[in-house]
Amino acid sequence: MSDLSACACAQRERLGSAEEGPDTCAIIVAGGSGERFGDPRGKQFVELCGLPIMAWSILAFDRAPSVGHLVVVCPHGRLEEVRRDVLAGLALRCDVTLTLAGVTRQDSVFSGLVAMPPDFELVAIHDGARPLVEVDAIERCIAAVRADKTLAGAILASRETDTLKLTDAEGHILATPDRSNYWCAQTPQVFRARTIMAAHKAAVWDDFVGTDDASLVEHRGGRVRVVESPRDNIKITVPEDLAIAEATLTRRLEQGD
Repeated sequence: MSDLSACACAQRERLGSAEEGPDTCAIIVAGGSGERFGDPRGKQFVELCGLPIMAWSILAFDRAPSVGHLVVVCPHGRLEEVRRDVLAGLALRCDVTLTLAGVTRQDSVFSGLVAMPPDFELVAIHDGARPLVEVDAIERCIAAVRADKTLAGAILASRETDTLKLTDAEGHILATPDRSNYWCAQTPQVFRARTIMAAHKAAVWDDFVGTDDASLVEHRGGRVRVVESPRDNIKITVPEDLAIAEATLTRRLEQGD
């Protein structure tokens, strides 16, 4: 598939306008070095079906009716590269703000939060290395937060299907937990903008490092629910993940022809 045909397929007709209008800003976190992936370009710049990996995440959120602005968190020294080699080739509906990554992912998300416009009630935080996220899943996650004022946020997640083992430090099995209550967290993770900003500021004050943004909100007592998502919303971390993503995205594009 050529670059042009991939781009055309990716930019098919968007869904109708959200009932409440675009009340969500999306933060695409693409500032990592991707050391485990092993490509000097950084995995977010590696080609997937004719476009950089991060471009597919950007396109998905641009097509989501609830999203009215995009913030892309870029690696240090590569902001103009993102503008030239990623954004310039995309026909986007939303305005885009570029900002620089921090030392850690948590720092990078905070950089994105600081850069977002102040007039959005909700914020959807997404890993740029999850290129297979679909518009329907994005909208369901946003709708879950919008519909329940008691929620601080909601995250996409898939049910755990493997048997889980709890071990000690030496690897000896201590227990086999009931997997029915375990979920594998994904992104986007959607929050009320004021809530997630307060959670990040509190994490700095408390010297608390979370494994995802939801854990920062949970740390402050906020209620976060899961929204079930397909397991194929994978994060590309190692080279074999790229092969899986290529096969999945190629199938989607062919089915859309």
